[in-house]
Amino acid sequence: MSEEHYLELCENPVQFENASSVNNVFFDEANKQVFAVRSGGATGVVVKGPDDKNSVAFRMDDKGEVKCIKFSIGNKILAVQRTPKSVDFISFIPDYPHLECSQECKMKNANILGFCWTNWNEIVFITDQGIEFYQVLPDKRSLKLLKSQSVNVNWYMYCPETAVILLSTTAQGNVLQPFAFKSGTMSKMPKFEIELPVVPKPAKLNLTERDIAVATIYGQLYVMYLKHHSRTTDSPCAEVVLYQLPREGSCKKTNVLKLNTTGKFALNVVDNLVVVHHQSSQTSIIFDIKLREPDCALNVHQPVLPGRSIHPYRIPLTGPAAVPTQPPVPCELYSSSWSVFQPDIIISASEGYLWYLQVKLPLTVNLLQDKGKLMDFLLRRRDCKMVILSVCAQMLNGGDKGGLPVVATVFDKLNQVYKEYLEAEQTYTVATESGPSRGSAARERPVRTQAVIDQSDMYTHVLSSFSEKKDTCHKFIIAVLMEYIRSLNQVQITVQHYLYELVIKMLVQHNLFYMLHQFLQYHVLSDSKPLVNQQLLHTAQLFHESTYPPAHQLSLDMLKRLSTANDEIVEVLLSRQQVLGALRFIRSVGGHDNISARKFLDAARQTTDQMLFYTIFRFFEQRNLRLRGSSSFNPGEHCEEHVVYFKQVFGEQALMKQVTV
Repeated sequence: MSEEHYLELCENPVQFENASSVNNVFFDEANKQVFAVRSGGATGVVVKGPDDKNSVAFRMDDKGEVKCIKFSIGNKILAVQRTPKSVDFISFIPDYPHLECSQECKMKNANILGFCWTNWNEIVFITDQGIEFYQVLPDKRSLKLLKSQSVNVNWYMYCPETAVILLSTTAQGNVLQPFAFKSGTMSKMPKFEIELPVVPKPAKLNLTERDIAVATIYGQLYVMYLKHHSRTTDSPCAEVVLYQLPREGSCKKTNVLKLNTTGKFALNVVDNLVVVHHQSSQTSIIFDIKLREPDCALNVHQPVLPGRSIHPYRIPLTGPAAVPTQPPVPCELYSSSWSVFQPDIIISASEGYLWYLQVKLPLTVNLLQDKGKLMDFLLRRRDCKMVILSVCAQMLNGGDKGGLPVVATVFDKLNQVYKEYLEAEQTYTVATESGPSRGSAARERPVRTQAVIDQSDMYTHVLSSFSEKKDTCHKFIIAVLMEYIRSLNQVQITVQHYLYELVIKMLVQHNLFYMLHQFLQYHVLSDSKPLVNQQLLHTAQLFHESTYPPAHQLSLDMLKRLSTANDEIVEVLLSRQQVLGALRFIRSVGGHDNISARKFLDAARQTTDQMLFYTIFRFFEQRNLRLRGSSSFNPGEHCEEHVVYFKQVFGEQALMKQVTV
């Protein structure tokens, strides 16, 4: 079935002249470029890269068969090896166009195995007797030897992402000597030994470059060893052994990936997943070294998902023989002509294509039934947000069984990542405000990855629509909402008011007032002004306070616990025509000198209780006298109509007499 193909080749591959029409095809792992070289008279070279900026075509004098060809970073200088002893250089710098020079290796009787650019003008020769680190000086048409190291070399491997070269040494080739390069310096790292499988005597097993790959996984450099066991052993199945190679300290064996079969394999790394291709079965399996099996040792891993073939790929026909209506021809997947490069590149020289391997994340979802493990897997992927939200929606909408315990596990995993991001952001903000400390490097702002699923994401894409489902039990909906709030509280994330409002809306809609009372009284729903307003709106306006009389008092109690909610408490009391209660409250908190007289007089008149109006009017007359020495109201208070009304009802003589000095 098509939905099972969770690996695919990119839709827009790099196309180049295939091997049948050129003499040689070379791949440069640093620039991700393919060189198609055609000899005869002059040597024609077509270079294709990931985008048009890296594509170039040129001709060179034919000085012999090209054994290796690579551009320096930025296509500034071209290096071409034609003999075992030397490398030729051609400048593509605009200020020094086409200046050429040649450099022989310094070590006597040494043969150059290959070379690696570590910078735009820095190159390493790897010979069978060691390595030589040069700086290229295009203006002087020469090279300067920066450093060299003698060691017997069988073969080498280069990781351009970290600028680390591995040299295979000793007779069996299994002692690897790494060197790191940075800004004109070469550092010798501790050597380490790859544990070879035991074979019956007198046979000997040598480590070859086909068994080794070097790649960065989760920001750490790993050497991956494809280990084939002897058929005479108890476990003849192959495995991939990972050795972590730190910048400081010695290399250590960290992970074992169980392949559970034998045969020919190739390795890629895609989105921090180790992908193992198996040629005979034409399937691929993936491993996540941060997922640990509960029933296995700490560093032993089984495939995350069942093995599946790469999604079928069709190649459109081109050239004079192509017919417009002719359908594309299927590409031969897992072909013996495929070459695999790190981290995620597959090249078919026979068909003239370079593909990037990709993981189709949505199609992995149904292959991993354990929702907790699925979340662990998805949270570490690059484009995971919408897939995670889709899984949450599917989980809640009845597509999956498991109930609240599963829901709780998923929420906890999401909110742990959310919390870690918030803490990193807070640390950055504090550090920025306090300024850089002496001798410390500038702190980088934390990157908000797609794994950060915040409350707005969950509300918008999952909870809001879930709460409106008519075919789902309202008690389950409320339980899910409360579970999400619990999870946020557990990691001390402040819950946004719109989540509380969703809970209140559900409780009121289903007349669960006593449950709402309990949630509020015992602070399951935390105090907040928007929450109280929502509570008042639903109880007093929508469903009439007579339905559940304690609701208003409950709201007032919540407001009183908020030291900044005095104005809201006054408004609530006045709306209930508890004018004296509002006045007593505002006096108890010391705010009576600043309140609006007109607001209280308006509320008192609306009660039609003349004695209440008299009491309120007299209070403000006394306040005016105390504050200004006069009982009359200022024009700015707009109380003229209330003064007229007071005179009409109680007579002008009832007004307080003005004090004369």
